[in-house]
Amino acid sequence: MLNELKLISGNSNIPLAKEICDHLGIALGAATVSAFSDGEILVRIEENVRGMDVFVVQSCSDPVNKNIMELLIMIDALKRSSARRITAVIPYYGYARQDRKDQPRVPVTAKLVADLITTAGADKVLTMDLHAGQIQGFFNIPVDHLYATPVILNYLRAMDLKDLVVVSPDAGGVERARAFAKRLNANLAIIDKRREGPNQAKIMNIIGDVDSRDVLLLDDMIDTAGTIAQGAQACADKGARRVLAGCSHAVLSGPALQRLNDSVIDQVIVTNTIPMAGKDQVCKKIKVLSVAPLLGEAIRRIHNEESVSSLFV
Repeated sequence: MLNELKLISGNSNIPLAKEICDHLGIALGAATVSAFSDGEILVRIEENVRGMDVFVVQSCSDPVNKNIMELLIMIDALKRSSARRITAVIPYYGYARQDRKDQPRVPVTAKLVADLITTAGADKVLTMDLHAGQIQGFFNIPVDHLYATPVILNYLRAMDLKDLVVVSPDAGGVERARAFAKRLNANLAIIDKRREGPNQAKIMNIIGDVDSRDVLLLDDMIDTAGTIAQGAQACADKGARRVLAGCSHAVLSGPALQRLNDSVIDQVIVTNTIPMAGKDQVCKKIKVLSVAPLLGEAIRRIHNEESVSSLFV
């Protein structure tokens, strides 16, 4: 049935889309995604998709708003081209941190983006490591939620780690860190973090023992790298032998690269849900792992109506 499967990509992460196609053994679908001189986005599907199962790969990374609009317009173009089913493959879901009203008179933008994707005509969403799991409930269409855990675990198991401690940089990431620690037969520690403002964090205390141990600081994303850099320094001050950092989404905005270069972190393990665009050359500590095989296998299973959750058993 793979001859009925089509995969097209916006401009946000074409290398990842091509890797997924290589895994599936298919060619990347022909589509033109460009812009008029005034900035309006132009999408044209260059081949027949009538009655086909189409997957649209688009990360909502920088430039976030442009990439979201590309995704919405591609979905609309496919819907109007009579595609049988349209699945939005979103390796990195933008606006995921705006998932609740934590202050008066603020939006829940993660829900707004979910509504836009649904209204555009998507039948299903495939995404990876959402910042908050409840975002799945913002959609009124099925959501398959993948985790980069197997990819990062395989890499870590090949390393010579001594008395590993998996450290959550805040209370919200404890569940993720605990899952890693369990699979790596490692101990768990938690950093008590107090945020002083947007993109600002202050490390207060470490709950757990990191003295003379290898430490893995684990988060779902690294944005400005303030939390990770401060957490790494706190671990080093408590006697950690070596500090590694890991995340699924390398947003790396603002001063992130400089902070990572200046930090005590030995290596930063990330995936290619967001394209590096040369950032891994600016910061040599960054190790990029590919999630293309994982996404490709999930797409194959969705197309064949097989279980996706069994990938993580």
